[in-house]
Amino acid sequence: MWHPSMNSNMNFPSGLAFPGLAAAVIGGMVAVAVVAILFFARQRKAARIIAMLTGAGSILYFALLFGCSLISKQQVLARGQEKYFCEMDCHLAYSIVNVKEEPSSDNAKKYVVQLKTRFDETTISSHRPKDVPLIPSPREIRLIDAEGRAYTPESSAGVSLTRPLIPGESYVTELTFTVAVKAQNLKLLVRTAPGFPDQLVIGNENSLFHKKTFLAL
Repeated sequence: MWHPSMNSNMNFPSGLAFPGLAAAVIGGMVAVAVVAILFFARQRKAARIIAMLTGAGSILYFALLFGCSLISKQQVLARGQEKYFCEMDCHLAYSIVNVKEEPSSDNAKKYVVQLKTRFDETTISSHRPKDVPLIPSPREIRLIDAEGRAYTPESSAGVSLTRPLIPGESYVTELTFTVAVKAQNLKLLVRTAPGFPDQLVIGNENSLFHKKTFLAL
């Protein structure tokens, strides 16, 4: 499970963040329906009270959402350090195990980054079968330089980043980037491919204004 000292894509307990979003969405829909029914039944005082409570709950939720983003800090993990990805549980960890630099042209350099994906068996429940695989969520990969320029992988070799793993298993994927010769302080961003509802999950690095955790080359 998530804990504050874990290098992950979350800075809020994942076991609360995802159910919290589901509860907020479902609760909000139910509250709107109840307010509408009470309004048409001429129970306007009760409708007003429920609407106010729903509004207060929404304010609290967005305060937590933006609060976790505002207190988040950018992290750059050293080579070999792992970045965990938390959905309901924090099973998958990513790290850079090797980097090869190759000449490309007078104006560009080529980097071959070996990225390790590991299913941390210590994060599973004793009741979970050891032979049941986990399919990683789609990942977005970017190489970022000191000026903020982003480079996408031009090719990938080895094991696909979406290949399922069983507890204790790991594999390595080679990602090739071509970057400007003058690019410095390169760091790799591995994150869940952005999409709904990540932007509204409290503490998720894909949420609005949340800072990212990088892997240093």
